[in-house]
This record gives sequence, C-alpha cells and structure tokens, in this order.
Amino acid sequence: MGIPTLISTATASNAASVDITSGIDSTYDEYMFVCTDIGGATDSEHFSFQVNAAGASGFNETMTTTVFLAQHSEAGSDTAFTWQAGSDQANGTGYQVLTRSQGNGADESAAGILHLFNPSNTTYVKHFYTRFSNYHASNYAYDYYSAGYINVTTAIDEISFKMTSGNMDGVIQMYGIS
Repeated sequence: MGIPTLISTATASNAASVDITSGIDSTYDEYMFVCTDIGGATDSEHFSFQVNAAGASGFNETMTTTVFLAQHSEAGSDTAFTWQAGSDQANGTGYQVLTRSQGNGADESAAGILHLFNPSNTTYVKHFYTRFSNYHASNYAYDYYSAGYINVTTAIDEISFKMTSGNMDGVIQMYGIS
C-alpha cells in the first residue's frame, strides 16, 4: 500500500447522504474512503454507497458485487461466516450495502474502509473492495466484506454514501493513495 494523502473530510449530522462531488480525478490510482462513527437515525437500516460516472447524475451506475458476513452475538451463543446473496448485485444499479441492519442506539455505530481503484481510467471497469464493522440492531457484532466492480469504462468522479432509510451521522474522509 502506498502513502495515503487526505483530500477531504465530510461530517454528516442528521444528513440524508454524504455526496463527494469533487476531488476524485486522475491524481491518484487508488482512493480510500474511511468512514467512522456512522450512525443511522432509523433502526435496522443498512449503510451503502453508489457512484456517478463523469457527467452523469442520479448515483445509479451498474455494479456487480459479492458480500460476506462474519457475525458474533453479544451473548457469545451464535457465530457464523456466510455469503450474503441478498446483498449481491448482478449488474444492479442500486446502492451497494456496506453494513447490515445497523442499530440506531448511541452504542450501535459502524466504521470501515472502501477502496476504489483507477476511477479515472476510461478503458477498464472500476474495481473496489470494502470492510466494515457494525453493531447489529439485534445485539450482534458484524464484520461485513464486499467487493466488485462498477461496470462502466467512463471515469468515476462522484460518490454518495447513505443509509437505506432515514438520516445519518458520521465522518467520511477521502484519501488518495500514491
């Protein structure tokens, strides 16, 4: 991994979304989004992301993704590592899930990192991978992994983060990796 350079910091306070609409360009081949203290106003919702190709709007680019989840109950009585087929997309245009059924209590937040590769490339699709940890609404610790590609050869220059329903709090920092 190269050296991360902080490009921007967005702080959400009861916001519908965090949209980063500048700073993603050909300066870096990899961008890293560090999300901390992500809290949803609505219980049992998912934190998610989507992108725009240069000149596009609507945050609805086509993605193919896969998702895995490791979980452990607070009581220590239930553990699992499973493929989350319901969170996968096969050329879907929805927001990609980064956390699952996140609680909305003061101690039920999420944190994680999304890596986006070569967003300015106009020859190939754009690959990404993520790892997020969240406190599930039913008292579970979740470790959520997703990866895939954005099926466009146009440059990606915007990204949006939001809960599947309701507003959110949190901090999202964008880094360029050199």
